Amino acid sequence: MSDIEEIRRRKMEQLQQQAAQQAAQQQNDAAEQERMRRELEAQKRQAMMQILTPEARSRLANLRLTKPEFVDQIELQLIQLAQMGRIKSKITDEQLKVLLKRLSGQKREMKITWK
Repeated sequence: MSDIEEIRRRKMEQLQQQAAQQAAQQQNDAAEQERMRRELEAQKRQAMMQILTPEARSRLANLRLTKPEFVDQIELQLIQLAQMGRIKSKITDEQLKVLLKRLSGQKREMKITWK
């Protein structure tokens, strides 16, 4: 019986080691993904500093509070335009307003009439 118990103990130790290794690997992967995400955010922030004026960046930061996905899409489009060479100078706040209106689409205006 002691041989069976010894085999069980070794098997348990082996399984615990494997579980610990997998947990460590997952933790390393998560840390690597977080590092890459922070690096990507830093690159995006740097690109926005080159593309937008401070007022326009401020407007996007305020808009991000309510529509983060929309702002992410706009930033990616602006970066792509800049990479293609279609943006010659920094985008001002007024130009950004026009761009935002165009990209947000036409919202239906609702009129309520009281009778």
